[in-house]
Amino acid sequence: MSLDWIYTAISWILLRWHALWDAIGIPDDKVLGTNWSWVLAIIFLVVTLRVILFPVFVKQIKSQRAMQSLQPKIKELQNKHKGDRETLQKEMMELYKTEKANPLMGCLPMVLQIPVFIGLFHTLRHLVPGRNATLYGWSEAQFESATQAHLFGVPLPSQFGSSPAQLASLGANGTHVKILAAVLVLIMMVTTYATSRQMILKTGWAEDPQQKMIQRLMLYGIPLSLLVSGSLFPIGVIIYWVTNNLFTLSQQQWVLRKFPPPQVAGRANPSAPLRPAAAPAKPGANGSAKNTPVQPPRTGGLFGRKAAAIQEPEVPAVETKALAPKPGAKPVNPKKGARPASKPKG
Repeated sequence: MSLDWIYTAISWILLRWHALWDAIGIPDDKVLGTNWSWVLAIIFLVVTLRVILFPVFVKQIKSQRAMQSLQPKIKELQNKHKGDRETLQKEMMELYKTEKANPLMGCLPMVLQIPVFIGLFHTLRHLVPGRNATLYGWSEAQFESATQAHLFGVPLPSQFGSSPAQLASLGANGTHVKILAAVLVLIMMVTTYATSRQMILKTGWAEDPQQKMIQRLMLYGIPLSLLVSGSLFPIGVIIYWVTNNLFTLSQQQWVLRKFPPPQVAGRANPSAPLRPAAAPAKPGANGSAKNTPVQPPRTGGLFGRKAAAIQEPEVPAVETKALAPKPGAKPVNPKKGARPASKPKG
């Protein structure tokens, strides 16, 4: 199956943004060793994509909320069918169908971005002198300009693992390319981890083993895989990935602040494991119920680190009883001075 239509579509969006920046006066020449018209074209390619995918992102949030509300029922099914994995999976699929929840919806925005990533990756790797300049709707002038585009003196089509022949064709310094690519790959890994961690801390770990495995893959597996695969990404693709992560962090923070996730019964902290509902308070020695402070949910902050202040329960004043006199001490009559009761007459 040919993917030329994807490469042509990505090229069209990229070239339209570059033409816009050129029209408003951003020069193609280097400023601080950077051709900003091409860098901004890649950044706003991300903005275009995220605006188109915003309805899908909202569906992702709703699906995650639905999965969170099902955690008590999932836990109940796990306890009921412990050791019978086949029956457990069947019952859980029925539960998802009844409640209209989809555990795979959380991965949908990332899946939809894969064709865009592949298209940009292929397009930037095509920007090498000597190749077909007019492929995918490019003009010769646009191809020549993009081939010479740099970020802090490093060509956008270059990558950490570029061969000496590729570096020579781009006129790039191998040491400079590796330093900038390594820094950008590190930023890409950190921001990828941060986007997954932000969502998990706000919505909590899933009790469903399949959903929890997906969460762990998103949190640890993908950032670690970038340590290897990042060396194959052109500088322009890494710019795209980092910009996409920063956009996701901001978008998630806005949505989670405006529409905070509901609290699951018996769990004040959404990132904590599910616990049974609290038992009624036991009476204390004086017959009053003991007040036990409850851990508040995480609120505020990028990753929900700030905790609400815990208000200490008011302890009622206890009436102190007079101590018995020490042995040998003169007894004290607290009612001294009071008139004695009159004796009844016989």
